[in-house]
Amino acid sequence: MRVLKIVAEGLTTSFRYPHFMQQIHPSFQMPPPATIYGHICSALGKWVDPTDLQFAYRFEYQTSAKDVEHSIVLQPGKGKLPGTKLPKVLEGRVNPFERELLFQPRLTLYLNRPEWEPYFRSPRYAVILGRSQDLFTYSQVNIIELEQAEQAYFEHTILPHEMAVQVMQGVSVLFPRYLDYSQKRAPAFSRYLVIKERVFSNDFITYGERYNGPYWVDPTSPKVKGVHLGLYFHSFTGGDGETLYLA
Repeated sequence: MRVLKIVAEGLTTSFRYPHFMQQIHPSFQMPPPATIYGHICSALGKWVDPTDLQFAYRFEYQTSAKDVEHSIVLQPGKGKLPGTKLPKVLEGRVNPFERELLFQPRLTLYLNRPEWEPYFRSPRYAVILGRSQDLFTYSQVNIIELEQAEQAYFEHTILPHEMAVQVMQGVSVLFPRYLDYSQKRAPAFSRYLVIKERVFSNDFITYGERYNGPYWVDPTSPKVKGVHLGLYFHSFTGGDGETLYLA
């Protein structure tokens, strides 16, 4: 399987929970698929058709911390503008909140679009991941040939939620999967299994029709106990996974 491998690094990032608006902004520990889609479109400089577009990634960071930021909330003004008889139309109110930040983030992204290599070597817009001020840089962009193997290890990634009963580790998270800009940014959400600690496929529980392998692996990744890093490819649309539509 021929894929595009991209390594992006930055100083800070934050992936805000979409339904937290004030006072506190916790961060997802992994970039949501919707964030990955936006990152891809930023490099290409256009919205791309997500049909048949697949991605896998490995994401890690050194530590997390909390910072205080503020937003200015506009509200109808009261009284007159100073020195005039004109009414205040709007006035601002400073609203401080606490934001969780991830330091020294590093994303290794795999795309089933090797023909997009030139776009990531010369991205159309500034490279960011998360907030607009979280600048990143591409330290590696190249095409590699994935291999299939009967065993693999997985770490710092997301897996389909249905694999939770096999892996028996990780945390279930509801991620924004895709924002449909043709439908006024209507969001779709899916559940995923977030894996941070290293797990080996030979420890997965198998039962019924569920199988253990083969897996796509990155042959350029470090070998651990004789096996390479495993990759699970996700899509932004389609029937894989449990997709929910929320207001």
